[in-house]
Parts: sequence; structure tokens; C-alpha cells
Amino acid sequence: MPLTACALRIQLPHTLNEDTFMTTPDWDSARAQFPTLQKKIYLNSCSLGLLSRRSRDALNKYMDLWEEKGAAAWYVEWFAEMEDLREQFARLINASADEIAIMPSISASLAAISSSIDLQEGDQLVTGELDFPTVAYGFHAKARSGVETTVVRSDDRVMISPEQFEQAISERTRLVATSRVYFTSGYIQDISTICDAAHNAGAIAFVDDYQATGQVPIDVQEVEVDVLVSGGLKWLLGGPGITYMYVRRDLIPELEPSITGWFGHRDQFAIQSS
Repeated sequence: MPLTACALRIQLPHTLNEDTFMTTPDWDSARAQFPTLQKKIYLNSCSLGLLSRRSRDALNKYMDLWEEKGAAAWYVEWFAEMEDLREQFARLINASADEIAIMPSISASLAAISSSIDLQEGDQLVTGELDFPTVAYGFHAKARSGVETTVVRSDDRVMISPEQFEQAISERTRLVATSRVYFTSGYIQDISTICDAAHNAGAIAFVDDYQATGQVPIDVQEVEVDVLVSGGLKWLLGGPGITYMYVRRDLIPELEPSITGWFGHRDQFAIQSS
């Protein structure tokens, strides 16, 4: 279990509706959760969210349980905590818990999805110039197999229009990966239109939501995202070491990752090599 999995015990809304976001927050109580804000103004959650009192308490609980129980902590609490995290994140994006995987990083999530697609020479992967380069780096690594990566350019370093993505996508496109909120400019993309363009070409729509989840609501059913990844590092205020990957349920049977591991097995506790 990642160290911060226990820390991300935030209370997420069971449903997302107008009342969820129109209620006036108790800002004083919220600020009191973050000791750093007693000393400075913090504007860098786009890189690393602040440590809250609740997260520190949860980390201390994690360490105490590890010290007291050793390996038994997995069965006493940690496995159940991970299932609860999946359910919380699923509620946040209007998904089901069985569509959520807990991952160590966005890079690992992208690698798992890329390895699930039978990429052939001449196939195309599409991403944007303003997206965090993790995506492009992962795509460029496929060049040795003859796979082409198209990086859609921005005219103003602020945004890329959906029409530019549509023009870049072709019948050879297998995967389109971009961000809902750009880390470079904070621009919020029309991700629904981009997903539609990917689907019209028969491609998978992959959304890097790290800069959006926790501050800009999303309903993955409404937007029709195929794969969405995010994590605790930034606006979910859970720290490093844990990310979440949503995969649309009816897409799951089509994906057979070659990058996998122990918990990728249907019956991981059988401890068998076959």
C-alpha cells in the first residue's frame, strides 16, 4: 500500500450536483486544516498540495499500525482502506469502484494502457504540446516499433482548440491523450469534444486529469471518457505515491496489458506462477 494511500481519507461527495458547489464553504475551518497557511500564502498546489492536519494524522496512524501489526496490517486495515479509496474516487467522477485501479504514478498508468493496445507499424498516437511531457515521452518510446507520435502545436502557448485535435486525428490513430486542465496555462479544455473526435476515429480517449480533479468537477459518464488518470499529489491534497486510473467498464475486456504484476492477477492470493 503506498504510504499516502492512508493519508487520502478525504470526504468526497456521494453525488455531484449544483448544491455541492453552491454552498458557501467554511473558509476559516478549511484554512485551519493547513498549518502552512498560518505563515504564508500558498499558490503552488498545481505542483504539490499542502499537507493538512488530517493527512498528517492519517500518516501517523499508518506508521503506528505498521509498527504494531507488521505484515498483519495489510489484512487488519490496509486492503480495506484501498477499497474505500477506490469507492471514494469513483464517487468523485461518477464511476463505479470496479472501474478504478490504484496505481503508483501517471507514467505507470499510461504504460499499462499503451501496453494494452496492439500497436502496429504505422499506427498513430496523438497528444498536445501543452500537455505534461510524461505523455509524449511514453509515446515517443514506441517509435522503435514504427509507431508515429503526433504532438499538436499551440499557436499561443495557452490553448489548443478541439478543431486542431480533430485535424491531427486520422484513421491510423489508436490513442488520443491530453489534459483537461493544462499545467502550463490553467486552460480548461473542451474535453468532451476531443473525446468525441477520438471515438469517431475508433481511438481510445485518455484524459490526464491531475490538474483538474479536486477543483473542476467531471462526470465521466457524461463526457464519455475511456481512460482518466489523476492522483493525490495536487488538488486532492493526499501527497505523492498514489494515483487513480478509471477505465470505462465496457472497454476493460478489450485491454490486455503486457505491463502488469502481482495485483494484476484475478486471484492474487493464490500465489501461483501459472
